[in-house]
Amino acid sequence: MESMGPLSPDTVRLVIVLVGLPARGKTYIGRKIRRFLTWLGYRARSFNIGDYRRQRLGYHHRHDFFDPNNVAGARARQEMATAALDDLIEWMKDGGGVGIYDATNTTVERRRHVFERCTAAGLQVVFIESVCEDPAIIEANIRETKLSSPDYVGMDPDEAVADFRARIEHYTRVYEPIQEEECSYIRLIDVGRVIVMHRIQGYLPGKLVFYLMNLHLVRRPIWLTRHGESEFNVVGRIGGDTGLTAQGEKYAQALAEFVRDHADQPPVVWTSTLRRTIETTAQLGVPSLQWRALDEIDAGICDGMTYAEIAEQMPDEYRARSADKLHYRYPRGESYQDVIARLEPVIIELERQRSPVLVVAHQAVLRALYAYFMDKEPEQCLRMAVPLGTVVELRPGPYAFHERRFALM
Repeated sequence: MESMGPLSPDTVRLVIVLVGLPARGKTYIGRKIRRFLTWLGYRARSFNIGDYRRQRLGYHHRHDFFDPNNVAGARARQEMATAALDDLIEWMKDGGGVGIYDATNTTVERRRHVFERCTAAGLQVVFIESVCEDPAIIEANIRETKLSSPDYVGMDPDEAVADFRARIEHYTRVYEPIQEEECSYIRLIDVGRVIVMHRIQGYLPGKLVFYLMNLHLVRRPIWLTRHGESEFNVVGRIGGDTGLTAQGEKYAQALAEFVRDHADQPPVVWTSTLRRTIETTAQLGVPSLQWRALDEIDAGICDGMTYAEIAEQMPDEYRARSADKLHYRYPRGESYQDVIARLEPVIIELERQRSPVLVVAHQAVLRALYAYFMDKEPEQCLRMAVPLGTVVELRPGPYAFHERRFALM
């Protein structure tokens, strides 16, 4: 796999074309990729043909609309595919970085058309084909995602399942697995059980391969929490490596009780390398792994100061941070954008884990992790409340994570 080195998000010009039969997880994969890239700072957007069909042609299209022998239906679907592709290319011309073309794209002819239009616009193209050989995954996808589709609102579930299976059969009759020698593609079998790569070139496509290798469909909770109250928390100082107060020790005990009550198996426990997070997990009774990547944002020469002291002694720095908190870098320290960059391997490992995971870390770090899982722009989470004494539980759904908060103190 050739690597061209990292590129600035402002210079990326990539189109990801999804391929596969219905209920094979294409939209799930596309949304995961868009969320990951947006979190990293790329301009990424998905263009879903199903959304175009529903918005422009209405809902409740039954399976015969998708029959390849239905001339009117085929023409209407082609018009929606063209509209989505037109919008994608225009968006890319207007400064978009990564466009995701979310459709079945089941024939060689359709894929060749998409490839030629994108390359004519000067865009790099990578196809991602999702193949599913596990009937249980297909059935679960139909039940969990397709029955909640606007296409089947108010319809009897069994009737809806039968209709959608008939839709799949229509696509199966014309489906041609991707094998074009001239294009770059990634083939995923059973959402990452097997990955095949062909002519993958460049930094970002290579990064996406590594990301996709770690995806799975196992449902498990991820718990995010700050450490217990530390000595610096009491006096309002940032950074440092102080230990827990008596109140912080009480939270460590409450957290251990929470894990015993909510985990159906021993969780994977990760902390930063700082005392206050390690002490917070001491009563859990399970080993923990210390990640330097989970350390609090490095405040540089401001470490150990209060914000009032920074405002008084370094007013220019205080104003600069207030004006652009995402990109502001403490002198000899870090910015939030730096924190996101170093958290990338943590995200990959969190995606890979199949057991419950407890992450005990710090405010800036947890804000960045939360932004990824809850599909938020990083700027949206810069002032998000992450109070001491609270566990944020994130559980994966078909397309998004669902949040619950537990105030333990």
